[in-house]
Amino acid sequence: MASLLYRLGRLSFRRRRYFALLWVVLLGACAFAAVNAPEAEDKGFTVPGTESQKAFDLLDERFPSGNSEGADARIVFAAPDGQKVTVGDTKAAVERVVDEVAGGSQVKEALSPFKDDAVSKDGSTAYSSITYDVPGEKLTEGTKQALMDAVEDGRDAGMTVEVGGSAVDAGPEFGGVTELIGIGVAALVLLITFRALVAAGLPLVTALVGLGAGICAIMALGLPTTTITLALMLGLAVGIDYALFIVSRYRAERAEGRPAEEAAGRAVGTAGSAVVFAGATVVIALAGLSVAGVPMLTEMGLAAAGTVVIGVLVALTLLPALLGFFPKAVLPRAHRAARQPAAAAKSKEAEEAAGSRWARFVIRRPVASLLLSVVGLGVVAVPAMDLQLSLPGDEAQPTSTTQRRAYDALADGFGPGFNGPLTVAIDAKKADDPKAAVAQATKTLKATDGVVDVSPAMFNKAGDTAMVSAVPSTGPSATATKNLVKTIRDEADKVEADAGASMLVTGQTAMNIDVSNKVTAALVPYLAVVVGLAVLLLMIVFRSVLVPLKAALGFLLSVAAAFGVIVAVFQWGWLADLLGVTQTGPVMSMMPIFLIGVVFGLAMDYEVFLVTRIREAYVHGERPSQAIVTGFRHSARVVVAAAVIMIAVFAGFVGMTDSMIKMMGLGLAAAVFFDAFIVRMTIVPAALALLGRTAWWLPRGLSKVLPDVDVEGEKLTRRLKADPALPAQTTPREEPVDV
Repeated sequence: MASLLYRLGRLSFRRRRYFALLWVVLLGACAFAAVNAPEAEDKGFTVPGTESQKAFDLLDERFPSGNSEGADARIVFAAPDGQKVTVGDTKAAVERVVDEVAGGSQVKEALSPFKDDAVSKDGSTAYSSITYDVPGEKLTEGTKQALMDAVEDGRDAGMTVEVGGSAVDAGPEFGGVTELIGIGVAALVLLITFRALVAAGLPLVTALVGLGAGICAIMALGLPTTTITLALMLGLAVGIDYALFIVSRYRAERAEGRPAEEAAGRAVGTAGSAVVFAGATVVIALAGLSVAGVPMLTEMGLAAAGTVVIGVLVALTLLPALLGFFPKAVLPRAHRAARQPAAAAKSKEAEEAAGSRWARFVIRRPVASLLLSVVGLGVVAVPAMDLQLSLPGDEAQPTSTTQRRAYDALADGFGPGFNGPLTVAIDAKKADDPKAAVAQATKTLKATDGVVDVSPAMFNKAGDTAMVSAVPSTGPSATATKNLVKTIRDEADKVEADAGASMLVTGQTAMNIDVSNKVTAALVPYLAVVVGLAVLLLMIVFRSVLVPLKAALGFLLSVAAAFGVIVAVFQWGWLADLLGVTQTGPVMSMMPIFLIGVVFGLAMDYEVFLVTRIREAYVHGERPSQAIVTGFRHSARVVVAAAVIMIAVFAGFVGMTDSMIKMMGLGLAAAVFFDAFIVRMTIVPAALALLGRTAWWLPRGLSKVLPDVDVEGEKLTRRLKADPALPAQTTPREEPVDV
């Protein structure tokens, strides 16, 4: 591996114009394909294998005209205090608003609340249901503006008027001011780390090229726009990090006195090997999201994995080509001014002194460092024991949005369960008397504790299937509502035995519950597949059994602590105002499997980059304690910079309004912080110091089976020494360690 990448690095450096032109052409081709690609098909949110999906499919089959793909809106009217919407000028104002909306283009139907029995019992609140001929993404700006103008006219009449539904839902957020701040922080960290403007700029340039190609490829392939957010997060973060490690290694090779082309080859051969395996762990973790069986999660994982692959290819080919254009400009001023290699090396040692000092501090106190780190992460992880899962709806929107205010108004006027009705599909096709069977099923629903209202049954044209709406007494995300869904499904067996009709529960609330259950059930097999494959990959990289196991255990600590932060903020409300969290409640049900997958891949990034340097020193003859210090001397500063950059990128998403993206950003930023600064920087050296040479133990039989990929470049070093046609290997100066 190292020898192959060494040749690729030198080739890219030497043929830099061709490689740069190749990426310009590829980026242009991807952009052209994205612009000319057909619009992504909206397949909707599906969860195969669940009862809610089976019920939805049944209704889609038996009620073909009742499952419109058009957008919808719900205008909520609340009369001033002490008044009713059913009398006088207020009623007339409501009717004017409905008539105004009904006359707009693309509107299929606008129902008056007074004709649709959509007025609360006390008469203080009413709502109008609006349906459109086209999906939400195809609504024109004129149609949306007409809806909002009608709402404003209602407000001018003295009422409180809010609107929700897919017609006013915003599309997925792809960035914002805070994300630009994150990129700015990344640029500042790179500048401080490298102390050279060009060196700081190259990782940003290559990351943006890889990200642009990845996003354009997603659009060209017709994947849903919901997949772009995760690809944007990871593509930018790992793209910067991978380039950061290769540029850092190039500068280290130049500090040893090697010519530019040779330094580029060695940087790609060594740090590039680590990039390949680090990228492979991220791809495994992201592709493994398909284990959950949720199509949307699978698409997000595969799209992000593809973007990471492109980022790896950019780092291995475009980056060394750009180094060829700026062979000296990437070096700090002191290195460029140094006339002797020794002077440059001395300057480099000064840069890396902090990493050496920290490594010495930890390996002198390995037990205390290990215990303090583990206990600290355990304390932060305590709130995770109260983790509650659900798929939030409009109740999780900021109170500044009209969707959230509409949700609250409906809950006040019609009860908390009105926002999450359960749709019950009754299949009476095999019953002797379908109508009697549906009547019995409806009677059972009305008698169920926790159901406050059941709508009249609506039959299909054949008269063998009915659809009923049951309103719970509690909100959509309440535990009591989950128990109610389970109770109704348990009662379905009795209904089928007595009346011969099957009863299936669906609707958004039931779908959310089923997603939570399915994702939770997939966690164990997901962990087994992803962690198992990654541990095997790390065994190949490090030629060790204990190092990969230690890496996996450290990951579990960091992800548990990240969940503790998420629960504390989004469930308990700690620092909620500071972070812009306007509504506390259950954590998004897909967050555990999503966070585990992404964080595992990123955690292995730092493990590979840091421990590869330690193993490189060890296989070159250094003692275990000396190898730890050497590895930290070369890589600690860069790993810290990479972590700060990734935290900045992820933290930028905390400033967005979408609660799911905000939660993803905070969870990932916290997990990277814990993993990089506590697990990799403290637990790893402490554990390696305690294990000594045992850390690199590999059974003889396993050693014969596992391929030797030479990620630390030992074979490459021997080949370079033996081949007189290649530049000679200089021996790095060892630093004594006092332990």
